[in-house]
Amino acid sequence: MHQPPVVIIGSGIAGLWTALHAAPLPVILLAGNSLGADSSTGWAQGGIAAALGEDDSPARHAEDTVAAGAGLADASAARQLAEAAPGEVRALADLGVPFDRRGDGSWALSTEAAHSGARVARVNGDQAGQAIVAALTRAARSAAHIEIREGWFGRGLLARGAHGCRGVLAQDRTGAWHAISARATVIATGGLGGLYATTTNPPGNRGQALAWAARLGARIRDPEFVQFHPTAIDIDRDPAPLATEALRGEGARLIDDRGQRFMPALHADAELAPRDVVAQAVHRQIVAGRGAWLDAVDAVGRAFPERFPTVYRACTAAGIDPRTQPIPIAPAAHYHMGGVATDSDGFSGVPGLYVVGEAGCTGVHGANRLASNSLLDALVIGRRAGLRIKRTDSGLHLSRGGTEKPGPDLSGQPLRRLRQAMSRHAGVERSAAGLQSLLELIDDMTAERGPADALVAARFVAAGALMREESRGAHARSDFPDQRKPVAHTELGLEQLRQVLPQKTRRRGAA
Repeated sequence: MHQPPVVIIGSGIAGLWTALHAAPLPVILLAGNSLGADSSTGWAQGGIAAALGEDDSPARHAEDTVAAGAGLADASAARQLAEAAPGEVRALADLGVPFDRRGDGSWALSTEAAHSGARVARVNGDQAGQAIVAALTRAARSAAHIEIREGWFGRGLLARGAHGCRGVLAQDRTGAWHAISARATVIATGGLGGLYATTTNPPGNRGQALAWAARLGARIRDPEFVQFHPTAIDIDRDPAPLATEALRGEGARLIDDRGQRFMPALHADAELAPRDVVAQAVHRQIVAGRGAWLDAVDAVGRAFPERFPTVYRACTAAGIDPRTQPIPIAPAAHYHMGGVATDSDGFSGVPGLYVVGEAGCTGVHGANRLASNSLLDALVIGRRAGLRIKRTDSGLHLSRGGTEKPGPDLSGQPLRRLRQAMSRHAGVERSAAGLQSLLELIDDMTAERGPADALVAARFVAAGALMREESRGAHARSDFPDQRKPVAHTELGLEQLRQVLPQKTRRRGAA
Protein backbone atom coordinates (compact mmCIF):
# COMPACT_ATOMS: atom_id res chain seq x y z
CA MET A 1 0.00 0.00 0.00
CA HIS A 2 1.50 3.32 -1.08
CA GLN A 3 -0.95 5.35 1.01
CA PRO A 4 -1.63 4.88 4.72
CA PRO A 5 -4.71 2.70 5.18
CA VAL A 6 -8.09 3.41 6.63
CA VAL A 7 -8.49 0.82 9.39
CA ILE A 8 -12.04 -0.35 10.12
CA ILE A 9 -12.89 -2.49 13.16
CA GLY A 10 -16.01 -4.53 12.46
CA SER A 11 -17.53 -6.15 9.39
CA GLY A 12 -21.25 -5.62 9.74
CA ILE A 13 -23.26 -3.33 7.49
CA ALA A 14 -21.68 -0.13 8.89
CA GLY A 15 -18.09 -1.29 8.53
CA LEU A 16 -18.59 -2.82 5.09
CA TRP A 17 -20.48 0.18 3.69
CA THR A 18 -17.82 2.56 5.00
CA ALA A 19 -15.08 0.41 3.47
CA LEU A 20 -16.76 0.33 0.07
CA HIS A 21 -17.28 4.10 0.01
CA ALA A 22 -13.71 4.88 1.07
CA ALA A 23 -12.48 3.70 -2.35
CA PRO A 24 -9.94 4.17 -3.79
CA LEU A 25 -8.15 4.66 -0.46
CA PRO A 26 -6.62 1.42 0.84
CA VAL A 27 -8.70 -0.12 3.62
CA ILE A 28 -7.76 -2.75 6.20
CA LEU A 29 -10.91 -4.38 7.51
CA LEU A 30 -10.55 -6.25 10.82
CA ALA A 31 -13.30 -8.82 10.42
CA GLY A 32 -13.22 -10.75 13.69
CA ASN A 33 -13.69 -14.49 13.28
CA SER A 34 -14.90 -14.20 9.70
CA LEU A 35 -16.31 -11.51 7.43
CA GLY A 36 -19.80 -10.50 8.54
CA ALA A 37 -20.17 -13.43 10.97
CA ASP A 38 -19.78 -11.54 14.24
CA SER A 39 -22.17 -8.68 13.48
CA SER A 40 -25.77 -7.97 14.40
CA THR A 41 -26.54 -7.23 10.74
CA GLY A 42 -26.84 -10.87 9.76
CA TRP A 43 -29.38 -11.42 12.53
CA ALA A 44 -31.60 -8.48 11.54
CA GLN A 45 -35.00 -9.73 10.45
CA GLY A 46 -37.30 -6.81 9.78
CA GLY A 47 -35.47 -4.91 7.04
CA ILE A 48 -34.77 -1.27 6.20
CA ALA A 49 -37.22 1.59 6.64
CA ALA A 50 -37.51 3.82 3.55
CA ALA A 51 -40.24 5.90 1.90
CA LEU A 52 -40.54 3.69 -1.19
CA GLY A 53 -44.34 3.51 -1.40
CA GLU A 54 -46.35 5.80 -3.65
CA ASP A 55 -48.33 7.17 -0.70
CA ASP A 56 -45.25 7.76 1.49
CA SER A 57 -42.60 10.48 1.72
CA PRO A 58 -39.29 11.14 3.46
CA ALA A 59 -41.02 13.91 5.40
CA ARG A 60 -43.48 11.42 6.91
CA HIS A 61 -40.64 9.01 7.67
CA ALA A 62 -38.74 11.80 9.44
CA GLU A 63 -41.83 12.79 11.42
CA ASP A 64 -42.29 9.19 12.61
CA THR A 65 -38.62 9.00 13.58
CA VAL A 66 -38.85 12.17 15.65
CA ALA A 67 -42.11 11.08 17.28
CA ALA A 68 -40.64 7.71 18.29
CA GLY A 69 -37.61 9.48 19.78
CA ALA A 70 -39.74 10.83 22.65
CA GLY A 71 -38.46 14.42 22.51
CA LEU A 72 -34.76 13.64 22.03
CA ALA A 73 -34.48 12.76 18.34
CA ASP A 74 -32.55 15.34 16.34
CA ALA A 75 -34.95 16.63 13.67
CA SER A 76 -32.26 17.58 11.14
CA ALA A 77 -30.58 14.17 11.52
CA ALA A 78 -33.97 12.50 11.04
CA ARG A 79 -34.56 14.44 7.81
CA GLN A 80 -31.11 13.50 6.54
CA LEU A 81 -31.74 9.84 7.35
CA ALA A 82 -35.19 9.71 5.76
CA GLU A 83 -34.17 11.59 2.61
CA ALA A 84 -31.23 9.26 2.03
CA ALA A 85 -33.20 6.08 2.72
CA PRO A 86 -34.71 5.27 -0.71
CA GLY A 87 -31.35 5.73 -2.43
CA GLU A 88 -29.60 3.46 0.06
CA VAL A 89 -32.14 0.66 -0.42
CA ARG A 90 -31.86 0.96 -4.19
CA ALA A 91 -28.05 0.87 -3.91
CA LEU A 92 -28.30 -2.41 -2.02
CA ALA A 93 -30.73 -3.77 -4.59
CA ASP A 94 -28.20 -2.89 -7.30
CA LEU A 95 -25.62 -4.96 -5.36
CA GLY A 96 -27.94 -7.94 -5.52
CA VAL A 97 -29.96 -7.81 -2.31
CA PRO A 98 -33.24 -9.54 -3.35
CA PHE A 99 -35.78 -7.31 -1.64
CA ASP A 100 -39.34 -8.63 -1.78
CA ARG A 101 -41.39 -7.32 -4.69
CA ARG A 102 -45.00 -7.57 -5.72
CA GLY A 103 -46.14 -9.12 -8.98
CA ASP A 104 -45.98 -5.74 -10.75
CA GLY A 105 -42.39 -5.16 -9.61
CA SER A 106 -43.24 -2.64 -6.88
CA TRP A 107 -41.76 -2.93 -3.40
CA ALA A 108 -43.46 -5.32 -0.95
CA LEU A 109 -43.28 -3.27 2.24
CA SER A 110 -44.02 -4.29 5.83
CA THR A 111 -45.71 -2.27 8.55
CA GLU A 112 -43.85 -2.06 11.87
CA ALA A 113 -44.47 -0.32 15.16
CA ALA A 114 -44.84 3.47 15.20
CA HIS A 115 -44.64 3.82 11.41
CA SER A 116 -47.56 5.70 9.85
CA GLY A 117 -47.74 3.21 6.98
CA ALA A 118 -46.04 0.28 5.27
CA ARG A 119 -42.41 1.33 4.88
CA VAL A 120 -40.02 -1.54 5.61
CA ALA A 121 -38.19 -3.13 2.68
CA ARG A 122 -37.77 -6.80 3.54
CA VAL A 123 -36.23 -9.99 2.14
CA ASN A 124 -38.19 -13.26 2.23
CA GLY A 125 -40.19 -12.04 5.20
CA ASP A 126 -37.49 -12.13 7.90
CA GLN A 127 -34.14 -12.62 6.15
CA ALA A 128 -33.06 -9.07 5.28
CA GLY A 129 -29.93 -9.12 7.45
CA GLN A 130 -28.60 -12.36 5.98
CA ALA A 131 -29.16 -11.17 2.42
CA ILE A 132 -27.52 -7.78 3.04
CA VAL A 133 -24.45 -9.32 4.67
CA ALA A 134 -24.11 -11.78 1.79
CA ALA A 135 -24.25 -9.01 -0.83
CA LEU A 136 -21.86 -6.68 1.00
CA THR A 137 -19.45 -9.53 1.69
CA ARG A 138 -19.32 -10.35 -2.03
CA ALA A 139 -18.72 -6.70 -2.86
CA ALA A 140 -15.96 -6.33 -0.24
CA ARG A 141 -14.17 -9.50 -1.33
CA SER A 142 -14.12 -8.29 -4.92
CA ALA A 143 -12.98 -4.72 -4.08
CA ALA A 144 -9.28 -4.29 -4.86
CA HIS A 145 -8.83 -1.50 -2.30
CA ILE A 146 -10.03 -3.61 0.70
CA GLU A 147 -7.70 -5.96 2.56
CA ILE A 148 -9.84 -8.27 4.69
CA ARG A 149 -8.16 -9.68 7.78
CA GLU A 150 -10.29 -12.52 9.11
CA GLY A 151 -9.33 -13.81 12.52
CA TRP A 152 -8.17 -10.31 13.50
CA PHE A 153 -9.81 -8.36 16.31
CA GLY A 154 -9.55 -4.74 17.36
CA ARG A 155 -8.50 -4.58 21.01
CA GLY A 156 -8.03 -0.84 21.46
CA LEU A 157 -6.92 2.41 19.85
CA LEU A 158 -3.49 3.99 19.44
CA ALA A 159 -3.37 7.43 21.01
CA ARG A 160 -1.77 10.44 19.37
CA GLY A 161 -0.83 12.85 22.13
CA ALA A 162 -3.58 13.93 24.48
CA HIS A 163 -6.38 14.03 21.91
CA GLY A 164 -6.04 12.04 18.74
CA CYS A 165 -6.13 8.55 17.23
CA ARG A 166 -3.27 7.25 15.09
CA GLY A 167 -4.47 3.68 14.58
CA VAL A 168 -5.54 0.40 16.11
CA LEU A 169 -4.16 -2.15 18.53
CA ALA A 170 -5.14 -5.52 17.03
CA GLN A 171 -4.75 -9.21 17.79
CA ASP A 172 -4.56 -11.89 15.11
CA ARG A 173 -5.82 -15.46 15.22
CA THR A 174 -2.49 -16.70 16.65
CA GLY A 175 -2.78 -14.33 19.61
CA ALA A 176 -0.03 -12.02 18.36
CA TRP A 177 -0.46 -8.26 18.91
CA HIS A 178 -0.09 -5.61 16.20
CA ALA A 179 -0.07 -1.80 16.23
CA ILE A 180 -1.58 -0.68 12.91
CA SER A 181 -1.09 2.97 11.95
CA ALA A 182 -4.02 4.51 10.08
CA ARG A 183 -4.93 7.54 8.02
CA ALA A 184 -8.31 7.25 9.76
CA THR A 185 -9.71 4.74 12.23
CA VAL A 186 -13.35 3.65 12.03
CA ILE A 187 -15.08 1.85 14.89
CA ALA A 188 -17.99 -0.28 13.65
CA THR A 189 -18.21 -2.75 16.52
CA GLY A 190 -21.96 -2.65 17.13
CA GLY A 191 -23.80 -2.08 20.39
CA LEU A 192 -23.65 -3.36 23.95
CA GLY A 193 -26.33 -6.02 24.22
CA GLY A 194 -23.68 -8.53 25.31
CA LEU A 195 -23.56 -6.70 28.65
CA TYR A 196 -27.04 -8.09 29.41
CA ALA A 197 -28.02 -11.62 30.43
CA THR A 198 -30.88 -11.62 27.91
CA THR A 199 -30.01 -10.13 24.53
CA THR A 200 -30.53 -10.60 20.81
CA ASN A 201 -26.99 -9.34 20.07
CA PRO A 202 -23.81 -11.30 19.34
CA PRO A 203 -22.06 -11.99 22.66
CA GLY A 204 -18.98 -9.97 21.68
CA ASN A 205 -20.98 -6.73 21.43
CA ARG A 206 -20.15 -5.33 24.87
CA GLY A 207 -19.86 -1.60 24.27
CA GLN A 208 -16.11 -1.62 23.72
CA ALA A 209 -16.44 1.39 21.44
CA LEU A 210 -17.52 3.51 24.42
CA ALA A 211 -14.46 2.55 26.46
CA TRP A 212 -11.97 2.92 23.59
CA ALA A 213 -13.24 6.28 22.38
CA ALA A 214 -13.70 7.75 25.87
CA ARG A 215 -10.07 6.97 26.73
CA LEU A 216 -9.06 9.22 23.80
CA GLY A 217 -11.30 12.05 24.95
CA ALA A 218 -14.52 11.36 23.06
CA ARG A 219 -17.88 12.10 24.61
CA ILE A 220 -20.51 9.43 25.21
CA ARG A 221 -24.06 10.54 24.43
CA ASP A 222 -27.25 9.12 26.00
CA PRO A 223 -25.74 5.82 27.21
CA GLU A 224 -28.82 5.08 29.34
CA PHE A 225 -31.08 4.54 26.32
CA VAL A 226 -31.02 0.81 25.63
CA GLN A 227 -33.87 -0.52 23.53
CA PHE A 228 -35.37 -3.82 24.61
CA HIS A 229 -37.07 -5.77 21.86
CA PRO A 230 -40.41 -6.91 23.28
CA THR A 231 -40.61 -10.22 21.42
CA ALA A 232 -37.43 -12.18 21.92
CA ILE A 233 -38.28 -15.88 21.88
CA ASP A 234 -38.06 -17.08 25.49
CA ILE A 235 -36.43 -20.50 25.10
CA ASP A 236 -33.32 -20.12 27.30
CA ARG A 237 -30.92 -19.51 24.44
CA ASP A 238 -28.03 -17.03 24.62
CA PRO A 239 -28.31 -14.92 22.57
CA ALA A 240 -32.10 -15.07 22.40
CA PRO A 241 -33.62 -15.57 18.93
CA LEU A 242 -35.96 -12.85 17.77
CA ALA A 243 -39.58 -12.91 16.66
CA THR A 244 -39.57 -10.07 14.16
CA GLU A 245 -41.88 -7.11 14.58
CA ALA A 246 -43.19 -7.81 11.09
CA LEU A 247 -45.24 -10.62 12.64
CA ARG A 248 -47.22 -8.05 14.59
CA GLY A 249 -47.47 -6.01 11.40
CA GLU A 250 -49.14 -9.06 9.84
CA GLY A 251 -51.64 -9.23 12.70
CA ALA A 252 -50.00 -11.42 15.37
CA ARG A 253 -51.26 -10.63 18.87
CA LEU A 254 -49.72 -10.49 22.33
CA ILE A 255 -51.57 -12.62 24.88
CA ASP A 256 -51.29 -13.65 28.53
CA ASP A 257 -51.54 -17.09 30.15
CA ARG A 258 -55.33 -17.02 29.71
CA GLY A 259 -55.10 -16.25 26.03
CA GLN A 260 -56.26 -12.66 26.55
CA ARG A 261 -54.77 -9.70 24.70
CA PHE A 262 -53.26 -7.03 26.97
CA MET A 263 -52.04 -4.30 24.58
CA PRO A 264 -55.38 -2.78 23.44
CA ALA A 265 -56.02 -1.50 26.97
CA LEU A 266 -52.60 0.15 27.12
CA HIS A 267 -52.19 1.95 23.78
CA ALA A 268 -54.35 2.96 20.83
CA ASP A 269 -51.98 1.16 18.45
CA ALA A 270 -52.08 -2.02 20.56
CA GLU A 271 -49.40 -4.47 19.36
CA LEU A 272 -47.96 -1.82 17.02
CA ALA A 273 -47.32 0.72 19.77
CA PRO A 274 -43.74 2.05 20.05
CA ARG A 275 -41.23 -0.56 21.18
CA ASP A 276 -40.66 0.96 24.60
CA VAL A 277 -44.38 0.79 25.36
CA VAL A 278 -44.68 -2.83 24.24
CA ALA A 279 -41.47 -3.93 25.98
CA GLN A 280 -42.57 -2.41 29.27
CA ALA A 281 -46.01 -4.02 28.96
CA VAL A 282 -44.50 -7.46 28.28
CA HIS A 283 -42.05 -7.00 31.17
CA ARG A 284 -44.86 -6.14 33.60
CA GLN A 285 -46.90 -9.13 32.45
CA ILE A 286 -44.00 -11.43 33.25
CA VAL A 287 -43.21 -9.77 36.60
CA ALA A 288 -46.89 -10.10 37.57
CA GLY A 289 -46.78 -13.83 36.84
CA ARG A 290 -49.17 -13.69 33.87
CA GLY A 291 -46.53 -14.43 31.25
CA ALA A 292 -46.51 -13.24 27.64
CA TRP A 293 -46.84 -14.98 24.29
CA LEU A 294 -46.95 -13.93 20.65
CA ASP A 295 -49.88 -15.61 18.92
CA ALA A 296 -49.48 -15.72 15.13
CA VAL A 297 -51.66 -18.78 14.56
CA ASP A 298 -54.48 -16.89 12.84
CA ALA A 299 -52.29 -14.18 11.29
CA VAL A 300 -49.71 -16.49 9.67
CA GLY A 301 -50.56 -20.09 10.51
CA ARG A 302 -49.57 -22.69 7.94
CA ALA A 303 -47.64 -20.15 5.88
CA PHE A 304 -45.04 -19.73 8.65
CA PRO A 305 -42.23 -21.79 7.06
CA GLU A 306 -42.38 -19.80 3.82
CA ARG A 307 -43.17 -16.32 5.12
CA PHE A 308 -41.00 -16.23 8.27
CA PRO A 309 -38.47 -19.06 7.92
CA THR A 310 -35.95 -17.73 10.47
CA VAL A 311 -38.53 -17.46 13.25
CA TYR A 312 -40.02 -20.81 12.26
CA ARG A 313 -36.68 -22.60 12.52
CA ALA A 314 -35.90 -21.03 15.92
CA CYS A 315 -39.28 -22.10 17.29
CA THR A 316 -39.26 -25.66 15.95
CA ALA A 317 -35.71 -26.19 17.26
CA ALA A 318 -37.18 -25.55 20.73
CA GLY A 319 -40.17 -27.82 20.19
CA ILE A 320 -42.65 -25.02 19.43
CA ASP A 321 -44.82 -25.11 16.30
CA PRO A 322 -45.79 -21.46 15.67
CA ARG A 323 -48.35 -22.58 13.08
CA THR A 324 -50.48 -23.97 15.90
CA GLN A 325 -48.97 -22.65 19.15
CA PRO A 326 -48.29 -19.21 20.64
CA ILE A 327 -44.60 -18.30 21.00
CA PRO A 328 -43.29 -17.56 24.53
CA ILE A 329 -41.60 -14.16 24.60
CA ALA A 330 -39.63 -11.84 26.86
CA PRO A 331 -37.95 -8.45 26.36
CA ALA A 332 -34.25 -8.61 25.45
CA ALA A 333 -31.55 -5.97 25.10
CA HIS A 334 -31.60 -5.28 21.39
CA TYR A 335 -30.24 -1.88 20.34
CA HIS A 336 -28.30 0.98 21.90
CA MET A 337 -29.64 4.41 20.95
CA GLY A 338 -26.71 5.99 22.80
CA GLY A 339 -23.06 5.65 21.87
CA VAL A 340 -19.99 7.66 21.02
CA ALA A 341 -21.18 11.18 20.18
CA THR A 342 -20.54 11.96 16.50
CA ASP A 343 -21.57 14.45 13.85
CA SER A 344 -23.56 13.52 10.74
CA ASP A 345 -20.42 12.05 9.12
CA GLY A 346 -19.58 9.76 12.01
CA PHE A 347 -16.68 11.97 13.16
CA SER A 348 -16.15 11.68 16.91
CA GLY A 349 -14.42 15.01 17.47
CA VAL A 350 -11.20 13.12 18.20
CA PRO A 351 -8.83 13.70 15.26
CA GLY A 352 -8.58 10.55 13.18
CA LEU A 353 -11.49 8.70 14.84
CA TYR A 354 -14.86 7.89 13.25
CA VAL A 355 -17.64 5.80 14.78
CA VAL A 356 -20.41 4.38 12.59
CA GLY A 357 -23.48 2.22 13.05
CA GLU A 358 -24.81 1.28 16.47
CA ALA A 359 -21.51 2.16 18.19
CA GLY A 360 -22.02 5.85 17.35
CA CYS A 361 -24.73 8.33 18.24
CA THR A 362 -25.74 11.23 16.01
CA GLY A 363 -28.87 11.79 18.09
CA VAL A 364 -31.19 10.62 15.32
CA HIS A 365 -32.84 7.87 17.41
CA GLY A 366 -33.38 9.96 20.53
CA ALA A 367 -34.80 7.98 23.43
CA ASN A 368 -36.39 5.23 21.35
CA ARG A 369 -35.37 4.01 17.89
CA LEU A 370 -38.06 3.72 15.24
CA ALA A 371 -38.28 0.13 13.99
CA SER A 372 -35.98 -0.75 11.07
CA ASN A 373 -34.08 2.55 11.21
CA SER A 374 -30.96 0.78 12.53
CA LEU A 375 -29.62 -0.73 9.30
CA LEU A 376 -30.55 2.50 7.56
CA ASP A 377 -28.55 4.58 10.04
CA ALA A 378 -25.51 2.32 9.46
CA LEU A 379 -25.81 2.81 5.70
CA VAL A 380 -26.26 6.57 5.76
CA ILE A 381 -23.49 7.33 8.27
CA GLY A 382 -21.19 4.67 6.77
CA ARG A 383 -21.43 6.24 3.34
CA ARG A 384 -20.91 9.74 4.70
CA ALA A 385 -17.93 8.65 6.81
CA GLY A 386 -16.26 6.98 3.85
CA LEU A 387 -16.68 10.07 1.68
CA ARG A 388 -15.43 12.43 4.40
CA ILE A 389 -12.35 10.33 5.09
CA LYS A 390 -11.44 10.64 1.41
CA ARG A 391 -11.54 14.42 1.76
CA THR A 392 -9.45 14.47 4.95
CA ASP A 393 -5.77 13.64 5.41
CA SER A 394 -4.51 14.59 8.86
CA GLY A 395 -1.17 12.80 8.67
CA LEU A 396 -2.00 11.07 11.96
CA HIS A 397 -0.36 7.86 10.78
CA LEU A 398 2.99 9.67 10.97
CA SER A 399 2.51 10.42 14.67
CA ARG A 400 4.11 8.49 17.46
CA GLY A 401 2.84 7.54 20.86
CA GLY A 402 3.63 5.38 23.82
CA THR A 403 3.74 1.61 23.68
CA GLU A 404 0.16 0.38 23.76
CA LYS A 405 -0.83 -2.46 26.06
CA PRO A 406 -4.08 -4.41 25.93
CA GLY A 407 -6.57 -3.68 28.67
CA PRO A 408 -7.73 -6.27 31.20
CA ASP A 409 -10.23 -8.85 30.02
CA LEU A 410 -13.56 -9.74 31.61
CA SER A 411 -14.87 -13.22 30.91
CA GLY A 412 -16.23 -16.34 32.56
CA GLN A 413 -18.05 -15.99 35.88
CA PRO A 414 -17.21 -12.28 36.39
CA LEU A 415 -18.78 -11.45 33.01
CA ARG A 416 -21.85 -13.55 33.82
CA ARG A 417 -22.18 -11.71 37.13
CA LEU A 418 -22.05 -8.35 35.36
CA ARG A 419 -24.60 -9.41 32.73
CA GLN A 420 -27.05 -10.61 35.37
CA ALA A 421 -26.69 -7.38 37.33
CA MET A 422 -27.19 -5.26 34.20
CA SER A 423 -30.41 -7.10 33.34
CA ARG A 424 -31.65 -6.83 36.91
CA HIS A 425 -30.81 -3.19 37.59
CA ALA A 426 -30.41 -1.47 34.19
CA GLY A 427 -33.04 -3.41 32.30
CA VAL A 428 -36.54 -2.53 31.14
CA GLU A 429 -37.33 -0.76 34.45
CA ARG A 430 -34.76 0.91 36.68
CA SER A 431 -34.68 2.60 40.10
CA ALA A 432 -32.14 4.61 42.06
CA ALA A 433 -31.65 1.77 44.55
CA GLY A 434 -30.96 -0.76 41.82
CA LEU A 435 -28.65 1.53 39.87
CA GLN A 436 -26.72 2.39 43.04
CA SER A 437 -26.25 -1.32 43.67
CA LEU A 438 -25.09 -1.82 40.08
CA LEU A 439 -22.54 1.00 40.32
CA GLU A 440 -21.18 -0.46 43.54
CA LEU A 441 -20.76 -3.85 41.87
CA ILE A 442 -19.03 -2.31 38.83
CA ASP A 443 -16.67 -0.34 41.06
CA ASP A 444 -15.86 -3.41 43.18
CA MET A 445 -15.18 -5.47 40.06
CA THR A 446 -13.03 -2.69 38.60
CA ALA A 447 -10.96 -2.53 41.79
CA GLU A 448 -10.50 -6.28 41.62
CA ARG A 449 -9.99 -6.83 37.90
CA GLY A 450 -9.00 -3.46 36.46
CA PRO A 451 -10.85 -1.15 34.03
CA ALA A 452 -11.98 -3.78 31.52
CA ASP A 453 -13.84 -2.40 28.50
CA ALA A 454 -17.09 -4.11 29.55
CA LEU A 455 -16.95 -2.53 33.00
CA VAL A 456 -16.32 0.94 31.59
CA ALA A 457 -19.21 0.58 29.13
CA ALA A 458 -21.54 -0.75 31.83
CA ARG A 459 -20.62 2.16 34.08
CA PHE A 460 -21.60 4.63 31.36
CA VAL A 461 -25.03 3.01 31.10
CA ALA A 462 -25.57 2.85 34.86
CA ALA A 463 -24.36 6.40 35.48
CA GLY A 464 -26.50 7.84 32.68
CA ALA A 465 -29.54 5.97 33.95
CA LEU A 466 -28.98 7.18 37.52
CA MET A 467 -28.56 10.79 36.36
CA ARG A 468 -31.75 10.77 34.24
CA GLU A 469 -34.44 11.16 36.88
CA GLU A 470 -37.40 10.70 34.58
CA SER A 471 -38.99 8.08 32.33
CA ARG A 472 -38.51 8.76 28.64
CA GLY A 473 -38.60 6.36 25.73
CA ALA A 474 -36.65 3.19 26.46
CA HIS A 475 -35.48 4.54 29.84
CA ALA A 476 -38.11 3.74 32.46
CA ARG A 477 -37.58 4.70 36.12
CA SER A 478 -40.06 3.20 38.56
CA ASP A 479 -39.19 5.98 41.03
CA PHE A 480 -39.51 8.76 38.41
CA PRO A 481 -42.41 7.68 36.16
CA ASP A 482 -42.97 11.08 34.51
CA GLN A 483 -41.03 13.07 31.93
CA ARG A 484 -39.21 16.21 32.97
CA LYS A 485 -38.58 19.51 31.25
CA PRO A 486 -36.50 20.81 29.66
CA VAL A 487 -35.46 17.67 27.83
CA ALA A 488 -31.69 17.29 27.39
CA HIS A 489 -29.14 14.79 26.13
CA THR A 490 -26.75 13.10 28.54
CA GLU A 491 -23.11 13.64 27.57
CA LEU A 492 -20.32 12.11 29.62
CA GLY A 493 -16.56 11.87 29.31
CA LEU A 494 -14.35 9.74 31.50
CA GLU A 495 -13.88 12.55 34.00
CA GLN A 496 -17.61 13.10 34.43
CA LEU A 497 -18.14 9.35 34.63
CA ARG A 498 -15.74 9.08 37.57
CA GLN A 499 -17.71 11.73 39.44
CA VAL A 500 -20.93 9.67 39.44
CA LEU A 501 -20.43 7.72 42.66
CA PRO A 502 -22.80 5.35 44.42
CA GLN A 503 -24.12 6.61 47.77
CA LYS A 504 -22.11 4.05 49.72
CA THR A 505 -18.88 5.35 48.17
CA ARG A 506 -19.89 8.97 48.74
CA ARG A 507 -20.57 8.25 52.41
CA ARG A 508 -17.17 6.61 52.82
CA GLY A 509 -15.54 9.64 51.19
CA ALA A 510 -17.39 12.04 53.54
CA ALA A 511 -16.30 10.04 56.55
